[in-house]
Amino acid sequence: MKILFIVPSYKPAYVYGGPVVVIARLAEQLTQMGHTVEVYTTTANGGKELEIPANSTIVVDGVKVTYFKRITGDHTHVSPALWKAVWTNARLFDKIHIHSWWNFLVIGASFICKWKKLKPLLSPHGMFCDYVLTARNSRSKQLLHKVMGKQLLRNTYLHVSSEMEWKECQQINKGWEGGQVFNLVHLPGDSYTRHDNNAFTISFLSRVDPKKGLDLLIQALSGVSFPYRLQIAGTGDEKYVLELKDLVAQLDMKDKVDWVGWKGNEDKFHFLAATDLFALTSRNENFAIVVIEALYAGTPVLISDQVGLAGYVRDHNLGWITPIDNVAAITRQLEEAYRDKLRREYISRHAPGQVRDDFNDARLASSYVQLYEKCN
Repeated sequence: MKILFIVPSYKPAYVYGGPVVVIARLAEQLTQMGHTVEVYTTTANGGKELEIPANSTIVVDGVKVTYFKRITGDHTHVSPALWKAVWTNARLFDKIHIHSWWNFLVIGASFICKWKKLKPLLSPHGMFCDYVLTARNSRSKQLLHKVMGKQLLRNTYLHVSSEMEWKECQQINKGWEGGQVFNLVHLPGDSYTRHDNNAFTISFLSRVDPKKGLDLLIQALSGVSFPYRLQIAGTGDEKYVLELKDLVAQLDMKDKVDWVGWKGNEDKFHFLAATDLFALTSRNENFAIVVIEALYAGTPVLISDQVGLAGYVRDHNLGWITPIDNVAAITRQLEEAYRDKLRREYISRHAPGQVRDDFNDARLASSYVQLYEKCN
C-alpha cells in the first residue's frame, strides 16, 4: 500500500510535543512492514524553521519526507508549495492520512481531497476537545467550522486514540465513521530497577503548560499528610514557569519540589522508574504517551479523568483516576495512592508486561492498515 501522510510538522520539530513522535513512529513502522509511506510536511519548528532546505526531500529513519516552505511563521502553517504537491500527486497514493486540524495547511489539503473525490483518514490528535475549542481563537474556529470545516470533515474517515476523543469528535461531527487505535509508543528493551525512596517521590514529565494542570497538582500536594518530593521534568514558557515557582514558594514547598529539567529518550524511563508515582492532572489530554512510558517503567500513575488513557488505566487497575473540579479531590487520591503500598507493588510488577502486550508496534500498525482499507 502506498500511503501519504500530510502533517504540519514532523521530526525533528519536537517543540510540538507528542503528536510529532507518534506520527513519525507510525510512518516508520508501516515502512518496516513493507508499505510505502511518504510524508508531506513543512519546515515548521515553533516560531522558527527547521534547519532543513525548504522544498527538499530527505529520507528520515527510512521514511521519505518532503519539508515544504511555509509562508507564515505561526500555527496556520500556510504552504502553497505543499498544496500544489497534494493537488498534483494525491491520486498516486492508495491512501491519504491527514494529521491535526484547525490550521490552514491541513484544511486546504482536505479541500483538495474532497475536490478530487478522495476520502482521507483524519487523526485530529485532540484538536476537537473542549479545551482546544474554547482556549483561544474560539470564534475563529467556530466560523471556520461553519463555513468550511463541517463539510470537509464529512469527507473524512476518523481515527482517534481513546474513547474520550471519540466522544468529543462525535459532538463535532455526529455520525462520523471511523475507529479507535492506540498511538504507537517507543518502548525500549531495557528493564528498570526500582527501589523505595526515603520520601514518597512523585514525578511529572511533560511540557510545563497550563493545560497540564501542574498548578493543580502543586496545590493538592500542599494539603497531603505524608512526606513527599515532587520532581518536575519539563520545560515551558518562562513566564508560566516563574508563576509556578512563585506558587511553590507561597505554599512553603520549595524544599520539597525539584525542577530537574527536560528528560529525553535516553534517561526519561530511568527517571520515571526512580519515582513512586507519576502524576498528570491535565485539564485535557487526548492520549498522553508519558502515561504509558511511566507504566512501562513500572511506576503507578495518578491521572485526571480528562486524560484520554484514564479508561485504560481504570480497566487494567494501573493507578488512580481523579476529578479535577476541586483540589481536595486530587489530595484525597494522592493520600490513597500513598497508603496503598500493596497496590503500588502489584502495578509495578504487572504494568510493564501489560503495556508491552497492548502497545506492540506491529499489531497496532496492522490496525491502522485496517482503517485505511475502510476509507472508501
